[in-house]
Amino acid sequence: MAHWLLKSEPDVYGYDDLVRDGATVWDGVTNALAVKHLRAFAAGDTAFFYHTGKIKAVVGVAVVTAVALDAAGVPVVTIAPKQVLKAPVTLAAIKTDGSFADWELVRISRLSVVPVTAEVWAKVLALATT
Repeated sequence: MAHWLLKSEPDVYGYDDLVRDGATVWDGVTNALAVKHLRAFAAGDTAFFYHTGKIKAVVGVAVVTAVALDAAGVPVVTIAPKQVLKAPVTLAAIKTDGSFADWELVRISRLSVVPVTAEVWAKVLALATT
């Protein structure tokens, strides 16, 4: 099982929308590196749900329920809500902790699909409980 981070503008589709809908298809990704990451997704993987824009924070966890290809051969991923974080983990908090410096969320800020190592996953979850 792998871990990921998916970014979304909360005014367009936020974690509350995912909870309300019960599942959604994650599609429309065009960045080559983000598409490469999507190709590595598998059912059962987990993903942080990150709100962009004014919020800039990890707000929840989703689980990947299916992976398919669209008509153009680009991966599309179905996700379902798993849990709302007790406290959002802001990008500012992540950037102040030097152990996150190599994470693509920090290094390539515009990337919409980001891999998350087990160590980073655990650290973000720990920050969400403080």
